[in-house]
Amino acid sequence: MNRKKNPILSVLLLLLSSFFILSGCSDASPSDAKAKAEKKQEDKYEKLVKEKNKELELQPLELGSYNEEIGSTFSSPEHKEFAVNGKVVVEGKIDKFSSLKSDYILIKVSADEEGPAGQQHEYYAKLKEGKYKQTIRFFNGEGKYHVSVHIPSNETENYYFEATAFDVHNVNPDIERDLVLTPFGQDAEVALGVDSGYVKENEIFRLEGEAGNLTDEDTVMLQLTKDMESWKHIMPIKDGKFSYDVPLFYGKGVHELEVLVPDEERENYYQTATTILIDNESDKTMLPIEYMDQYLERGVTLESPVYGGEETDGMYSIKGKIDPNAEFGPDTTHIYITTKKGEDEALDVIPVKDFTFDDSFYLRFGPGTYEVILSVPEIKEENSDYFRFYGFARFEVESTGEDQRDLLPSRGVQSDSEPIRQLASEITAGKSTERDKAKAIYEYVAKTVAYDVEKLETDDFEWDDSALKTLDLKTGVCQDYSYLTIALMRASDIESRFVEGMARGGWWPSRHAWVEAEIDGKWITMDPTWGSGYVDDGKFVAKYDEKYFDPNMTEFEKTHTRTGISY
Repeated sequence: MNRKKNPILSVLLLLLSSFFILSGCSDASPSDAKAKAEKKQEDKYEKLVKEKNKELELQPLELGSYNEEIGSTFSSPEHKEFAVNGKVVVEGKIDKFSSLKSDYILIKVSADEEGPAGQQHEYYAKLKEGKYKQTIRFFNGEGKYHVSVHIPSNETENYYFEATAFDVHNVNPDIERDLVLTPFGQDAEVALGVDSGYVKENEIFRLEGEAGNLTDEDTVMLQLTKDMESWKHIMPIKDGKFSYDVPLFYGKGVHELEVLVPDEERENYYQTATTILIDNESDKTMLPIEYMDQYLERGVTLESPVYGGEETDGMYSIKGKIDPNAEFGPDTTHIYITTKKGEDEALDVIPVKDFTFDDSFYLRFGPGTYEVILSVPEIKEENSDYFRFYGFARFEVESTGEDQRDLLPSRGVQSDSEPIRQLASEITAGKSTERDKAKAIYEYVAKTVAYDVEKLETDDFEWDDSALKTLDLKTGVCQDYSYLTIALMRASDIESRFVEGMARGGWWPSRHAWVEAEIDGKWITMDPTWGSGYVDDGKFVAKYDEKYFDPNMTEFEKTHTRTGISY
């Protein structure tokens, strides 16, 4: 059945349809708006390029005579002076490429004026079957640049001829400094976790990278420079990867960071793989850490600190790890810390557990500048009564802490441990004066600890000999008697110190240690080892003797010669 159309209804439907269409088109998304804005900006620069090129009256690119000799031609660029919007492509081919002494084309870019990203940059375009193509961006944004293309000699190593040169007027203000790999960087297959050769950071730059053609036997060198200042550091490669938190030591401004890889032709020599310009936004200056040969040889990685000169309130922490595959890696059970302030020096030791170390130590000599040296122990097969250690890092620390050298815990003296504190409280219970407390501690140690003749004769000394170890074993030699006595004294708030010297118990003097404690404002001497008994025919005879507590010094010095204090 035919139905006639209602003309009024048709008009209404048409208007309603138009309304929906108009409504849908007016609801543009933010991404569309952004794309339009970027397109408008792009069009603006492209327009500027066209206008500038009209002014320049473009002239053909000029080629040097060496191009004809090796069959070199350029497909881009075409002119010797022209304008661009942010980038230009250098592309060409060389017929006689097999005769060249290098597989890389060198392209030098120089800005008319120095900017935040420098004034010069270089590219290395790899020749592939005689062809090369390199995109160049402009590291200082808008301005005039001179670009020269250099082709390797066909006769002499490391020599290049200028093939052509041209001037570029960049109309785009964006700073684009490409991260460029040198031939050494490309051969090592270096890849970094940044895309740009110019970055902005604040105090620390996190460097992460890979080197596909390097092994765990290789290392990477970093060199950081700013003005006349320079710092170098060598770091290991693990599974083809490397990383380091690079401190921007020299304050606000651009730091140049070179990443260098081993030169395959020369031992212990490095070549630049790439260079990054890091614009530090912080005014803070920092002191570099000095690393010694042992750092790499013993497989140490120091994770904290990353720079020196930090300020602390009297306690400082270090953190790091030992490579289990390094020489003596599994045998490195502890780290030594030497702290020096003026004439004062202390030695601390922290354990290495599961190839990691993470612990604190005291800066015990009061406020001021400390030199801190971190060391690894000598690994020896035979027992001895001395320990050698070798520094792997040196740095400075500023301390604001008080001088509590004779009250703070120290190497072998765990006066802050709960067993020591509890025992000290029990020993001194009911004692009201410092002298009575000190006498009680001396008596406890002298009566409780037996002299270990075998340890002395076999030189069975260990790096972890200490007050706690002596308390557990109830045996020891002079150092162990002294450790436990000092720990109990300090736990009782009595200042005390470890005395080194010589003692004459027979015909010949031998090394010895005893204790000094400050009692009622006066330093007194005590020797709990000699107060515990004596050795007869190679055996220890326990016989408590109180005369070695605050002895008559005239008589004491007939058998004891004090050489100094040890911290």
